[in-house]
Amino acid sequence: QPQLVESGGGLVQPGGSLRLSCAASGFTLDYYAIGWFRQAPGKEREGVSCISSSRRSTMYADSVKGRFTISRDNAKNTVYLQMNSLQPEDTAVYYCKAVHLLVPSKIYWGQGTQVTVSS
Repeated sequence: QPQLVESGGGLVQPGGSLRLSCAASGFTLDYYAIGWFRQAPGKEREGVSCISSSRRSTMYADSVKGRFTISRDNAKNTVYLQMNSLQPEDTAVYYCKAVHLLVPSKIYWGQGTQVTVSS
């Protein structure tokens, strides 16, 4: 069964770093664009970053530019989100989403991983 599984979340102090992973099983990520989203308590889910299937194009929300880096390793069927200089406002559940390049209705979501930034 196709699924995405996020990992790497946890508790970190302000200024710290985490690397999130989004691993696919049951399908290959080669033809999927991948996005990272986050949802803080009481807030709507928001886009954080995305990367094209070819890795040639990446985008970041203004709030994370210069601090977060998205990358993908198609050989490992995994996408990463390196998060540096974390701040309390980055606290949220982080989700990854895969959208097929040619069949946009083919979408997969992960179950989410909690990131908590607190001293």
